Amino acid sequence: MVPDTDITILGGGPVGTTLALLLARLTPRPERIVLCRPERAVAPTTPAADVSAFASGPLASRTAPQSSIAPSPPASNPAALDPRVMALNHGSRVLLQSLGAWPEGGANIADIHVSQRGRLGRTHISHADFGVDALGTVQSYGAIMQALADPLAASGVTVRTGAATIVSQDDTAVHLTLGDAAWTSAAVVQAEGGTFDQQEAKDVHRDYDQHAVLATVTAERPRPGWAFERFTREGPLALLPFPSQPGAGANASGRYALVWCCQPDRAAVLAAMDDPAFAAELNATFGTRLGTLSVAGPRHTYPLGINVRKQIVDRRIAVIGNAAQTLHPVAGQGLNLGLRDAARLAQALAPALRQTGGDPRPLLAQYAQARRADRWLTAGLTDLMPRIFATGFSPIEHACGLALLTLDLSRTVRTPLARQMMEGARA
Repeated sequence: MVPDTDITILGGGPVGTTLALLLARLTPRPERIVLCRPERAVAPTTPAADVSAFASGPLASRTAPQSSIAPSPPASNPAALDPRVMALNHGSRVLLQSLGAWPEGGANIADIHVSQRGRLGRTHISHADFGVDALGTVQSYGAIMQALADPLAASGVTVRTGAATIVSQDDTAVHLTLGDAAWTSAAVVQAEGGTFDQQEAKDVHRDYDQHAVLATVTAERPRPGWAFERFTREGPLALLPFPSQPGAGANASGRYALVWCCQPDRAAVLAAMDDPAFAAELNATFGTRLGTLSVAGPRHTYPLGINVRKQIVDRRIAVIGNAAQTLHPVAGQGLNLGLRDAARLAQALAPALRQTGGDPRPLLAQYAQARRADRWLTAGLTDLMPRIFATGFSPIEHACGLALLTLDLSRTVRTPLARQMMEGARA
C-alpha cells in the first residue's frame, strides 16, 4: 500500500523549511512533501500550497509498534517572538542562496578576534585566508524566516498548520494525526526541538550552569566586519556585528549583538540592572577594543546546555537540527549544523523521491552514518571550549592562552578548525 505522502516534516523553523525546499527540488510531486508547523511565522507574499490535501479520518485499525523517537514540543511564532540573531557561516549562506532564500540586510563577518580575559594569547581569523568575501553573516531570526517564506509558497510543498502527532510506524509507513486529520507518510523528519530548557534529556545531556544574556549594544569605535569572542571564567562573551536594515550597509550604526554567558545568578543580576550599570559591567569584562560600549536595546536570558541524541534515525523517522542536538552558542554552530543536517538528508532521500512508494529506510540508515563525524566533532568542540576556558585553574588558563597564540601563528593549525566552523566536516 502506497503511503499518502512521501515525507512529512514536523517543524517549520529554518531547518525544517530549508529541508522542505531542498526536497521539493528533488521530486516531480512536491505536494507529497508535507511541512507541519504549529503557527505561521511570517506571511509570504504569494499563497502557499493547499493545506487541506488530506481528508480527515481514522487510521487503519491494525496496531503498529510505537516509535522510539517521541515528537518534539511545538514552538510559538519564532519570527515574531525570538529576539536572537544568528551567525550563518559561509556554507549556510551558499545553501540558502541556492534556494533563493538569503535575507537582505545582514552584517558580514570578515574577521574574528578570539581572546581570553586576563591572560595572554589571542587568535585572528580572516576571510582573506580562505578566499571568501566573509566567514559568515549575522542575520535576525525573523529575517531568515521571511526570506524562506516566499520560496516555500512557490515550492508546491503542502503546508499544514498545527502540531502533528506521530501515532505509530510499521513496515509500510508512519501514521500521523493533526486534529481530525490522519495520514500516512513514507518517512517523517522531526526538525523542531525547542530550547534547552524545553527539552527532555537526550543521550548526552549537560546543564552548563550558564545562562546567555542577549542584548544589543553600540560601540564608540566600531570595527565593521569584525566579530569578537572573549573567554572569561564565567563563560564566553561574544559581540557580533548587528544586522542592519536593507541598504544601510553592514554594521552602519555601530551596533553589536551581545551574547554574554555566565552563571544563572549573575545573569539574573545583569538582566535586572539599569542600562548604565549593565554597560559598566560589560565594558569592564570586554575591554576597550571598541571604545565604550552602551546599551541599545532590551535584554533577554536563555539557559544553556548540551543535549545530543545518539540515535538520529528510527526506521522511517529521522531527527535533525535542534531535535537531534542542542549546543552551546559558542562559535554560533547550532543552526549551521542543523542546515547541514537538512542538506545531507535531502541528498540521501533523493533516490526514494524519484518514484512513489520507494523505501527510505536504507537511505535513512546511510544518512545517520554519514552525519556521525560532523555532528560529534561540532558538538565536541562547542562542548569543550566554554568549559575549558572557565575552569579558573591557572595552568589550564595559561595553556588555553598558548593554544590561542599557536592558532594565531600557525595557519596550518588554524585552517582545519576554521574550515570546520565555516563548512563542517565533509562526509
